[in-house]
Amino acid sequence: MEINSHVIKSTVVGALGGLLFGFDTAVISGTTAALTAAYKLSPASLGVTVSIALWGTVLGALTAGYPGQRWGRRDSLRVMALMYVISAVGCAFAWNLLALDVFRFIGGIAIGGSSVLGPMYIAEIAPPLWRGRLVGFFQTNVVIGILLAYMSNLGIRTLKLGAIEWRFQLGVSAIPALLFFMALFFIPRSPRWLVMKQRSAEALEVLILIGVESPRSLLKTIENAVAEEQRLAGTSILKMRYRLPVFVALSVGAFCQLSGINAVLYYLNDIFSLSGASQISGDVQAVAVGSMNLIATLLAMSVIDKFGRKKLLLTGTAALSVCLGVIAWVFATHRHENWLVWLLMIYIAFFAISQGATVWVYISEVFPTNVRAKGQSLGSSSHWITNAIITIVFPVMARRSASMPFVFFAAMMVLDFFLVLFIYPETSGRSLETLQHQLDVDSLV
Repeated sequence: MEINSHVIKSTVVGALGGLLFGFDTAVISGTTAALTAAYKLSPASLGVTVSIALWGTVLGALTAGYPGQRWGRRDSLRVMALMYVISAVGCAFAWNLLALDVFRFIGGIAIGGSSVLGPMYIAEIAPPLWRGRLVGFFQTNVVIGILLAYMSNLGIRTLKLGAIEWRFQLGVSAIPALLFFMALFFIPRSPRWLVMKQRSAEALEVLILIGVESPRSLLKTIENAVAEEQRLAGTSILKMRYRLPVFVALSVGAFCQLSGINAVLYYLNDIFSLSGASQISGDVQAVAVGSMNLIATLLAMSVIDKFGRKKLLLTGTAALSVCLGVIAWVFATHRHENWLVWLLMIYIAFFAISQGATVWVYISEVFPTNVRAKGQSLGSSSHWITNAIITIVFPVMARRSASMPFVFFAAMMVLDFFLVLFIYPETSGRSLETLQHQLDVDSLV
């Protein structure tokens, strides 16, 4: 089955939440120095200010499953879009640190919610042979958002706006957030969600719209799967039959962050300053790192359905452990600090083709429809809780020893390599219903 314009449009719109996700999480890196000066923040209090959005993200990820099941993935994304707008405008006009933190927390809820609902929506509307690349497009948009945040920070910095510079840096995302909200009125609902709500006629219309070759046959398959799932309605996601999907979702979410990726992205300018870079120089180097992130992510998306999720993870995780070890050595010895930007670009490239390319795909694929919302929330929550803890601790650890965090991240990647090698399933190229059956069998052996 080929993809048609309706699938492409739905994927692009669903993934716009990823662009805002990437922008809002990375844009803070260009404001840390200004916020520290404006509010006289210590390393610990800076960690709290940066991470407050992530605790909102945890809440958003944990709770997004309920509206996603009750009102649908698409309509719930509209709420997330409005929260992005409120957060951006609120940060731009924040009257004190508490107000800033509150609006960043709201933005975090939107990030967490869209990290659950966006990939879920795309996975349920995508043809099986294209699902990895289409769900992966969410991650591509996250990376584009990160690069746009770094470019925006650099562009606004050149305007020399002085004390109000950080307000523009944090507030500019209101524009794409409003566009995201409007675009969500022009895409269909998830056909699987419609079947779950006993609206099969509407689901058939959507399947025909997106160009499914045998829409009635696929509708019947979905109806049978949903009927079986509803028979098991109320089943706890912690039951033994779900132990493998639960483990994969929890671990893939956690180890994505234990690679150190968001500590690097959030504190990138601070990391460069440790090696002597100025603010403008740090912004330029951040754009270089963000550009490499995008190039590598696009490469990963082109091969994820052919090469497979597991092989990408194994290749990238092995390389990440080596790269992080070399970065730790640079900071420990204070030698070859001019290598840092190149090492971080290599690090970002291997992250993008492994952890970055597979995390949301894995989480969206390993659960059956009846618990997919819960499972998506579980995996995303693991991702964001780990992220929030690391973001709080990183500036304190880096102040004591710049090499210490990177030694820890390298060790975590070695552990992750063996978990992927011996436990993770390959999910590429199978329908969600077929994959559901296979995982049930695997969980019973």
